[in-house]
Amino acid sequence: MGLVADGLVKSLGNGLYRISEVESTEAETIAMVAAAIPNAIMCLLTALRFHEIGTQSPHVTWIALDRKARKPTRAPARVRVVRFSGALLSYGVTRHSVLGVPFRITSPARTVVDCFRYRNKIGLDIALEALGDALRSRAVTVDEVVRASEVCRAQTVMRSYLEALLV
Repeated sequence: MGLVADGLVKSLGNGLYRISEVESTEAETIAMVAAAIPNAIMCLLTALRFHEIGTQSPHVTWIALDRKARKPTRAPARVRVVRFSGALLSYGVTRHSVLGVPFRITSPARTVVDCFRYRNKIGLDIALEALGDALRSRAVTVDEVVRASEVCRAQTVMRSYLEALLV
């Protein structure tokens, strides 16, 4: 407690501390959220930033939980929760590790499709930017996006945008 009282260490939550002078990084935030909420899947804007797609820099960590899971009450950072169920909990979800903490995150193609699925929450402009940038940078192929849109039941929404980009 002496270091916190002296201002040398900042308390981030239950058992989580950081040296006050050090700014938190995206990797540190992902690691803290993954450690606190092990069943979370990093998605949407957090996944875009992780995969270096587009220009978004989210102020919150976007996570997906099973539709029946409880919403976390003591997250070490600000989180936005979306709900997945069925095949969406596993399709296009990859495992990574950052700062020694394992976590799950949506693949680039799945992330782009999710941006269209949740366009009312994040904005259509962000979804369009993600699709264009992911295709330009070759982070995804058209076939991967089409397959992900079929599995995630978003092919109707995405068809016109894909056709417009490819014409």
